[in-house]
Amino acid sequence: MKEKRREALFFFANGHDVCQDLTDFPGYLMALSSNRFLILAAVLTALAVCLFLPGMGGGFIFDDKPNIVTNANLHVTHLDSESLFYAAYSFEPGRGSRALPMLTFALDHLRGGLDARVFKSTNLLIHALTTLALAFFLRQLLILNQWAPRRAAIAALVLAFLWAIHPLQVSSVLYIVQRMQTLCTLFMVLALWAYLLMRQAQCEGNRSRLYAVLLGLFWALGMASKEDAALLPVYTLVIELTVFRFAAARPVLAAVWRWGYLFLAIVGVLVYVFVAIPQYWHSGAYAGRDFSSYERLLTQGRVLSMYLQQILLPLPDSMPFYYDDLVVSRGWFQPLSTVLAWLALLGLAMWAVVWLHKRPLFSLGILIFFAGHVLTSNIFNLELAFEHRNQIPMMGVLISLADLTVLAFQYLRLRCGPLTVALLGAVLCILGAATVMRAYSWGDPLRFAEKSVELAPDSGRSWLMLGSVYADRSGLDPRSPWFPLAISTSVSGARRTQSAPLMVNVVTFKTIAGQVVEADWDRLLLRMRVVPMSAENVNILWVLLGNAEKGIPVDERKLLELMEIVSSRTSLAPGEYLRIGAYIHNDSMQPSKALSYLKTAVKVSEPGDPDIARMMEQLSAAGRGDWVEELRMVKPDGGRG
Repeated sequence: MKEKRREALFFFANGHDVCQDLTDFPGYLMALSSNRFLILAAVLTALAVCLFLPGMGGGFIFDDKPNIVTNANLHVTHLDSESLFYAAYSFEPGRGSRALPMLTFALDHLRGGLDARVFKSTNLLIHALTTLALAFFLRQLLILNQWAPRRAAIAALVLAFLWAIHPLQVSSVLYIVQRMQTLCTLFMVLALWAYLLMRQAQCEGNRSRLYAVLLGLFWALGMASKEDAALLPVYTLVIELTVFRFAAARPVLAAVWRWGYLFLAIVGVLVYVFVAIPQYWHSGAYAGRDFSSYERLLTQGRVLSMYLQQILLPLPDSMPFYYDDLVVSRGWFQPLSTVLAWLALLGLAMWAVVWLHKRPLFSLGILIFFAGHVLTSNIFNLELAFEHRNQIPMMGVLISLADLTVLAFQYLRLRCGPLTVALLGAVLCILGAATVMRAYSWGDPLRFAEKSVELAPDSGRSWLMLGSVYADRSGLDPRSPWFPLAISTSVSGARRTQSAPLMVNVVTFKTIAGQVVEADWDRLLLRMRVVPMSAENVNILWVLLGNAEKGIPVDERKLLELMEIVSSRTSLAPGEYLRIGAYIHNDSMQPSKALSYLKTAVKVSEPGDPDIARMMEQLSAAGRGDWVEELRMVKPDGGRG
């Protein structure tokens, strides 16, 4: 019976029985599971967290504002189930998904209001917990790959520390809304650690039920944080291919793992071919984008290559945060770097496959990098690039680097002496210094905005942020010395990037200063006729309409023309048509133009819409019974129960 178990555990490429190897080191295993490893990991984690402290004062930026600052459902002032429920499911772009990070945002508001430092402190705590979990996961992974336990412990601490202090992490940790990603990463690491323990127990013929329960719990928490957690089976498949090879002490269980993963792989391919591709691989799938699904896929080759460069050569000046100026690949040779990037990635993937048995740890790391980008570098309608997408893929790259380092030492017959330790220390110091520098630029809104323009001068978003910082500091007072800077920055940025949001800021700021001319409006309106109708560009209408509602003397004729442009180029929600109609009817000099928007609102609304019914009542009270009759002809049951 014992011999059969040993035969079932013979699954490593170099012919070793991992479970037998583990039993050779009982003393080391006892020592490594003691508090010593935890204390060392905690010390390094605390040191890593300190490197991010210069960025605590940077405030809210970009998507922080709609998701946190202006999201009234998050602004809870006391604990009660109803408030927390609405807060948890207030992520509007995801239709109530990502409940766990949204709930933590609400709790942060409860204890500190809209103090960004309170939110960032929670992000730092999550980063610290992830670093600790990663250290334990890596130690277990390296031991299973037959590293001596003491060496595995040291390497795990070093790799976890490298991951924690990498400059690429600054935007994940200090960009508050990306708690969605960092929280998901934490639970994914915990789930993968539980998976390793579960599968090791199954290989040894021990009970694994507790680890299976923990695996399911952490996966559920990850899914409640961000949809990326759906990639867990892909990561575990990579672990099976490189570490466990679908082995188990019980042959029946081994067969379950082999056939189970085969079934999941087939289902995944079928879902992708018959669900994802029909939904996203057509001309209308990317509404509001200036690229197609094909062009997005081509561009991702260059994006992934850029990510690898940022991980391997982490220069702060190569990490601009805003990537809206990224050149889209229109073909394999447009630009030429497209085909070169894809050839490099293909070569890397083939390298991982060829070394699958020879150097399984190297292959594991490379495959984790690719697995981590299965969703974000695919055909789905997402932004082309974001740095936080590399949290788990970076772990894979570091694992591969560790294995290549071991191979180099073996090939060159080097020993780990004082020179090696000094070199490693220098690398850690340089990396830490780069992180401090980048965190420092995040520590002040003006400093961050100026740095963003410096690193990405063709990014409309970076110019937009700089102009907005100047405007905020001026209090929108034309007499403030900051206000002319807001105008000149917006003008310069709009001229360089042709950004429509920058053009609307030019119109807004100049209107407040009494300097707007018709040419400013004409440039904006001409641009709005050709730009993609993205959420950012559609929001231009609501910015100007909101300004008009606040009493800013917006040119009514130009605003009505903008309404016609936007409504003719994209579909709006019923409430948005109602808002346009209400403004035209109540506040403009051409109230008759409101009727067409009200008709559209009725047409696209659901039967019995209470907002439509309310609008009908208000029109009747205002003596517009003729309009009410016309509107009822659009949809006879519109406004009725």
